[in-house]
Amino acid sequence: MTPPLTASIRKRLSDQFILDVALEAAQGITIVFGASGSGKSTLLRCLAGLLTPDAGHIASGTTTLFDSTRNVNVAPQRRRIGFVFQHLALFPHMSLADNIAFGIPHLPASDRRERITSTAERFGIGQLLARKPGAISGGERQRAALARALVSDPEVLLLDEPMSGLDHATQSRIIDDLRAWNMAHDIPVLYVTHSHREVFALGERVVVLEDGRMLATGTPQEVMDAPAHETLAQLAGFENFFTGTVTAKRAEAGVMLCRLDGTATDLEIPLADTEVGAPVRLAIRAGDILLANQEPRGLSARNVLHGTLAFTVREGATVVARVDAGVFFTVHLTPSAMETLHLRQKSAVWLIVKTHSCRLVAL
Repeated sequence: MTPPLTASIRKRLSDQFILDVALEAAQGITIVFGASGSGKSTLLRCLAGLLTPDAGHIASGTTTLFDSTRNVNVAPQRRRIGFVFQHLALFPHMSLADNIAFGIPHLPASDRRERITSTAERFGIGQLLARKPGAISGGERQRAALARALVSDPEVLLLDEPMSGLDHATQSRIIDDLRAWNMAHDIPVLYVTHSHREVFALGERVVVLEDGRMLATGTPQEVMDAPAHETLAQLAGFENFFTGTVTAKRAEAGVMLCRLDGTATDLEIPLADTEVGAPVRLAIRAGDILLANQEPRGLSARNVLHGTLAFTVREGATVVARVDAGVFFTVHLTPSAMETLHLRQKSAVWLIVKTHSCRLVAL
């Protein structure tokens, strides 16, 4: 069993920003998630030895890589940590074979050739080894960067937004290859992203950073589907946020009623340890709201709200609708659904919201 990577790091980058993180990354993929500027890349660079923390301790199993109290700071090339940068950092004047070989200069030539070939074939670029990075596609360059990081058989793999700029189909194929590789090697992998899709597609665990500090940690379902804070809910892709007041509790049904501030709109929401009359903050994903052009009947969903379609905006394969139902709701639907429902500006519509799609977040 591969030992975990442990780290407790404090690094001041400016008077306004300090990275202060303590984490343990076991075998498998740990997603490091957060907004731009939250400290994700800085964390990886400290782990790799490319930045020196002001204080703290980093260890791979029983091997100490950094310890400020004992003046230990192992050089990056001796840490057995593979690193794939966001911009790949492939050498443009070198073939893919030479790029991959850059990670194993210490091996004999015959062993080096065998390692390069087997790693390249695993990532589907075995037939491209003679080509230079400029002569292949973005997805193939991404595979070459992964092969270079993994050819040295690292104890830890760090990936800094490795799929940025790739289309979803290419991302999915590379994610499948990476997942298969990780199942075979089972080492700690820290994967930086701000994509919700990649969190659920790859992550066994997720660490959320905000302003250099850990905001949450747990499984993707624990952290992303039931966010405890509004900031985390925004990062997790929730689009609708409302403040309201608890007007009634039905403990036997596991629900309570909430009146949205400034409106006559009531929502049934999950039961919480909140008194009647207390304020609450709600988060609802736009994709969890259904839209109808007639008043629906016979539904299990408890929240059916009448409203008016204010406007729609096409964003790729999604139509974003804004509906005035006393407060404005953002709803996602497909272009075909938009046409089937014959929705136009100022159309009368009904919103359907399941009780458990309403998440309570801290005020």
